[in-house]
Amino acid sequence: MYFIWYIIIGIIAGFVAGKIMRGGGFGLLINLLVGIVGGLLGGWVFGLLGIATAGILGNLITSVVGAILLLWIVSLFRKPRIS
Repeated sequence: MYFIWYIIIGIIAGFVAGKIMRGGGFGLLINLLVGIVGGLLGGWVFGLLGIATAGILGNLITSVVGAILLLWIVSLFRKPRIS
């Protein structure tokens, strides 16, 4: 059951991160996947920094931070679009 919660939190985190990173988003579906991976990344980074979160809100914050970090890293390697 916890696995489903992690996916739901990751999806929400990806959506929020996509909205925060206005120009760094890649569309709804990719941002949702980024949120799931960002949850793992955020947990790893918070662990390195010695930050512990608890509850659904703490997991959501961790996932959003990880998703924003992942979107930022991916945007560094993305070719700029010519408008």
